Amino acid sequence: MKDKYLIDVATLKLSIDKCIGCGKCKEVCPHAVFAIQEGKAPIIDKNACMECGACTSNCPVSALSVNAGVGCVSAVIRGWLTNSEPSCDCSGGSECC
Repeated sequence: MKDKYLIDVATLKLSIDKCIGCGKCKEVCPHAVFAIQEGKAPIIDKNACMECGACTSNCPVSALSVNAGVGCVSAVIRGWLTNSEPSCDCSGGSECC
């Protein structure tokens, strides 16, 4: 089963005119949001985007933008990095999203 997030809320944007089709975004994306088609890397599944920012950090021509580190994805990434359970409970703890 492929992860899906809230429909039509991801902040990911691509300037297809700037894209050079290098494929770095596709290589680093953990959820296969991109494909390589006709020398470009279009977004093929925006709703699978977890807004981690890996694609924008690796795009050599700044063709991508995303508001990384927002919402519960930041808790999930923090959990991966610290080998702890991610928590999206915003009841007041320091791990609040």
